[in-house]
Amino acid sequence: MRLEDEMETKNHSVLTMQVVEHVRSMIERGELRPGDRLPPERELAKHLSISRSSLRSGIGFLSAMGVLKTRHGAGTFVSDGPPSFDSSSLTVLGALHGFHPWQMWETRMVLESNLAGLAAERATDERIAELAEEVAEMYASLEDPPQYLVHDVRFHRTIAKAAGNPILVALMETVIASLYDNRVLTVANARDLKESADMHREIFRAIRSHNPVLARANMEKHLTLARTAQSEEPGAAPALPESLPI
Repeated sequence: MRLEDEMETKNHSVLTMQVVEHVRSMIERGELRPGDRLPPERELAKHLSISRSSLRSGIGFLSAMGVLKTRHGAGTFVSDGPPSFDSSSLTVLGALHGFHPWQMWETRMVLESNLAGLAAERATDERIAELAEEVAEMYASLEDPPQYLVHDVRFHRTIAKAAGNPILVALMETVIASLYDNRVLTVANARDLKESADMHREIFRAIRSHNPVLARANMEKHLTLARTAQSEEPGAAPALPESLPI
């Protein structure tokens, strides 16, 4: 990675976390409660002395993590569910120990295919409705890759919740935080978000029909296609390791 690119990445992360910490402080002080609307973008950006573009990046992170929810034409609101501020441990470990992209894909394949199967067996009508909403939002965001990513991540979080096992949800939260941290820097290079949205729709349909075998198969197919597609993007890391460890 060039020095300029490395500095830009670090600066992006610093500004993102500045927004995260500010919103967390507002919640801890009771200035924001579940269902409350965030102050206008211009006001927040001025308060934090950052650009509105950087502010949107931080809001996107918080939305993907389920802390905030953006409603078209209405603004950004604090979600009713519990915030997930401490789900970045995998990102920190990866920075310390040098995790490889293929290891993340392998982890996702093992974890998410089984979560999809469990979700197909256990999903409530409420969770199925949430999945349907995220699929619709993905199609509505095909021309806006960062916003598409927010709904993509929320879709996978909802599947984990629909599986009905809080331990698996906690594991998935760490994976998702790391996934978003890395993908938000490259999602603009995505070549075919329509194919991605179509695969998410097929996963949703299998869960809605309570077909665990098909849900697992569709999730595996989606992750395989996504890994290949991302490996072909400019500057991407290899989709598979040159040699697997013994």
